[in-house]
Amino acid sequence: MNMTMVQAINRTLAQEMERDDRIIILGEDVGRDGGVFRATDGLFEAFGPERVIDTPLAESAIIGASIGMTALGLRPVPEIQFMGFIYPAFNQIISHVARLRNRTRGRFTVPLTIRTPYGAGVKALEHHSESTEALFCQVPGLTVVVPSSPYDAKGLLAASIRSEDPVIFLEPTKLYRAEKQDVPEDPYELPLRRAAVVREGKDLTVVAWGAMIPVARKAAEAAAADGVEIEIIDLRTLCPMDRDTIVASVKRTGRAMVVHEAPKTCGLGAEIAATIGERALLSLNGPVLRVTGHDITVPLPKSEDHYYPGPERVLRAVRQLMEY
Repeated sequence: MNMTMVQAINRTLAQEMERDDRIIILGEDVGRDGGVFRATDGLFEAFGPERVIDTPLAESAIIGASIGMTALGLRPVPEIQFMGFIYPAFNQIISHVARLRNRTRGRFTVPLTIRTPYGAGVKALEHHSESTEALFCQVPGLTVVVPSSPYDAKGLLAASIRSEDPVIFLEPTKLYRAEKQDVPEDPYELPLRRAAVVREGKDLTVVAWGAMIPVARKAAEAAAADGVEIEIIDLRTLCPMDRDTIVASVKRTGRAMVVHEAPKTCGLGAEIAATIGERALLSLNGPVLRVTGHDITVPLPKSEDHYYPGPERVLRAVRQLMEY
């Protein structure tokens, strides 16, 4: 069945709620309005106000209430309307969601999946284009997941909801309706904590995730005209990271690049570069390059194109790296 990413997410939520009556959806406008991007459209009518809950504009309360629900045996899937709105809930996530299992020595788990749209590329307003995934990747106890296609979105979201660990599920706003893909109607899971090689190549490894995967694909197609074969790794789970797949690829290709839309400084690309340096240094024919957003707040619409990493920037970096 052909679906966009947002349709795949909607279908997964419905199927998981049918499968498990402990699943509760809550968030701002998720009920009667079906969510700002319509990811929860129709769920209020199908499952009622006790399982699809419209909340006040209070992110800390949304996550705090969800923590309480998990302690009572429920499996909440709260939505934060945009990633830029998640910061009021940061204390709840760091101090309680990520630590409760350790704090109680396993007596309580937090089977909680926090969904939120993230990223630039749609020329939205301030706080609507954040890409601060690295903040969550540094917090022990959290799993951070990012799909890059409708097929992956369905399988990864199902696996996240069924996980006993708390998951931050980041949905690339730019990809919600960017493409349609054949997605199985029946429920399925894709394994968490495992990257995917989405394009094979022998000359250079590009590691990316989310909306940067289509960017990397376009750059790889252009590089092929120069005779350069790029291998693309879709990280899918950012934390815990599948380091083995990255390292194995770099040892084959001898060159590595990371592409992400978050700012460069202390972004996840730095951690990936360090991992490659520690485990594949003698295989490298050049430095590990990073093509990223700039170290500024995502600019408002007229300047966003200058901020957002595009295929041209990636291709320039590919040519630079191939010269070593």
